[in-house]
Amino acid sequence: MDKLLIRGGRPLRGEVVISGAKNAALPEMCAALLTEEPVVLTNVPRLQDVRTMRKLLDNMGCVTDTHGERGGMTFNAGGTINPEAPYELVKTMRASVLALGPLLARFGQAKVSLPGGCAIGSRPVDQHIKGLQAMGAEIDVEHGYMLARLPEGRTRLKGARITTDMVTVTGTENFLMAATLAEGETVLENAAQEPEITDLAEMLIKMGARIEGHGTSRIRIVGVERLHGCTHEVVADRIEAGTFLCAVAATGGEATLRNACAHHLDAVIEKLRDAGAEIEALGGPDCEGGAKAHAITIRSLGGRALKAQSFRTSEYPGFPTDMQAQFMTLNCVAAGSSMVSETIFENRFMHVNELTRLGAAIHVDGRSAMIDGVQNLSGASVMATDLRASASLVIAGLVAEGETMIDRIYHLDRGYDQMEEKLRLIGADIQRVQS
Repeated sequence: MDKLLIRGGRPLRGEVVISGAKNAALPEMCAALLTEEPVVLTNVPRLQDVRTMRKLLDNMGCVTDTHGERGGMTFNAGGTINPEAPYELVKTMRASVLALGPLLARFGQAKVSLPGGCAIGSRPVDQHIKGLQAMGAEIDVEHGYMLARLPEGRTRLKGARITTDMVTVTGTENFLMAATLAEGETVLENAAQEPEITDLAEMLIKMGARIEGHGTSRIRIVGVERLHGCTHEVVADRIEAGTFLCAVAATGGEATLRNACAHHLDAVIEKLRDAGAEIEALGGPDCEGGAKAHAITIRSLGGRALKAQSFRTSEYPGFPTDMQAQFMTLNCVAAGSSMVSETIFENRFMHVNELTRLGAAIHVDGRSAMIDGVQNLSGASVMATDLRASASLVIAGLVAEGETMIDRIYHLDRGYDQMEEKLRLIGADIQRVQS
């Protein structure tokens, strides 16, 4: 099993190229099921979750291929498709549930295993089921599978007004994809507003979908009878960019993140500036013009030169839960005390015990964590518990004195494209080792 060995204490300087977003690439791969024509994605990140999704699509009969140097992938679902997502492929990746909407919309049936993924808390699929039932689907849950079908005599889903009980990203994406081929108008109320959803909508529009309001809490879709193929560039990964911003801020130094859109990280950047980091955004505020038109530069003295910041996670455009662990690590070495409140997932403080092994001073009370900044962290052996916890431990190892060994980094490989290689390019002493 691979581990990461980090020798900390080095400031980070140079340039990092931010990869495409995992949370955009995965639903966009599923969207290829909506058409019989080829779909080409570029800027697809090289991640374990992407490989798992590709294997899932291959298993269904969708022909996939990689090409080019910029993460190019082609998907062709024009042949015979088996509309099933088996447990063996779904159990490690919750995003597999995103096959449900496209399969049901185009083929009128789907058999999708209940999903797995990181153990950071309850992420129920009941909202997906209720929304698709409102569009006319018949769905039963049996033996660990969601069995979905159209009623006898119907050939398409029907438009509906869907108001979810909570803001759900994957639910919004499933409804958005399903509604593109439904009969009539679908309105999504209380829709998630993440940039990855906007990117998915833009891709679907290229395929011929009629969508408006994406990027707001109310999305309107008018169904069409058929979608066609397209070529689409996956939006840059704002969480990867935010992770590198926190790493440079905590260790000190200066770095430029290419292909990163500052507008997608407003809440994180505001907190980093309040902490004392200097951040300059390049490119327009709307992030149009392609990923290459954008970059973020950060300068920081690091550690105790920073002031700890309290924050509360919330749905976009608030402070992202996927950045909570990384910013908490920065608070561990900054001057002063802070409180972090987690409102999205109930089990997302599992990195706290590992950070305390490195010398952090953190006290957890329910969904809040109180952090007192310390002079130094010290290297130790730690274990990753989930994807973003892995990233927080990497940042801690970069700051800590001595050597830090991080076990179970397969979590990291699910969501970060060659993270250790990018860190080495900007001065980190980090290497992958096998036990």
